[in-house]
Amino acid sequence: MDSQVPPREPILTLPGALTAYVALLAAIHLGRMLLPPELDDLVIELFGFIPKRYDQTLLAMPFPGGFGAKVWSFVSYSLLHANLSHIGFNVLWLLPFGSALARRFGAMRFFVFMAVTAVGGAAAHLLTHEHELAPMIGASASVSGAMAAAIRFAFVRGSFLSFNRGDADEAARVPAQPLLRALRDPRVLGFLGVWFAVNIIFGVGAIAIGADGASVAWQAHIGGFFTGLLLFSLFDPIPRAGRRAEVAASDTSDLH
Repeated sequence: MDSQVPPREPILTLPGALTAYVALLAAIHLGRMLLPPELDDLVIELFGFIPKRYDQTLLAMPFPGGFGAKVWSFVSYSLLHANLSHIGFNVLWLLPFGSALARRFGAMRFFVFMAVTAVGGAAAHLLTHEHELAPMIGASASVSGAMAAAIRFAFVRGSFLSFNRGDADEAARVPAQPLLRALRDPRVLGFLGVWFAVNIIFGVGAIAIGADGASVAWQAHIGGFFTGLLLFSLFDPIPRAGRRAEVAASDTSDLH
């Protein structure tokens, strides 16, 4: 009798949650492309993140959306993009890291996580761009947060950036490294160094990527990155390696 080996899912097959997220970004941008310019400008004012909106000085200005926009724009800005190349650049970075994260978290945790990292990016942008009138848009802060969260387990043996990895689902569910241990891993430190260098080069050099000449909001990227790195454990459903051993020992001791 021949034994059947279950099929191994390709590591880059997109999970449903990530596919839905990318489709939402594309659908929103396509809808905006169909609007006349004045209505599209209104959408940006309503849903883009504008630091001046939170100005408490005598120079404060009224903005469309009132108080509600002060709340929802902390997340809604991340769903808007300047053009297709802006979306494409974000999606390109998101595919490997977001795929692993969506498999690990499941759809609901993944969507909430992307929203929380968007908030972290907006908060960092607000702190560093007080009184600025130019709106910030784009999913880069959330993408950065997903990348930061993924490196907590990406280099662990069997995960998607290790040399000995399983199928996509197995690679996404290896136990993550504790934060302090991850920050001592040379591979993680190397990744962090390259990531920060790229963001600083693009940000300080005012180099635009598919954003019609707009400079990169690199402070928001860093805010989203640190939010994802620090809050990963609050979302992670997979126990750490040490916790797994404790749970297994506890289950054994409860048997009679």
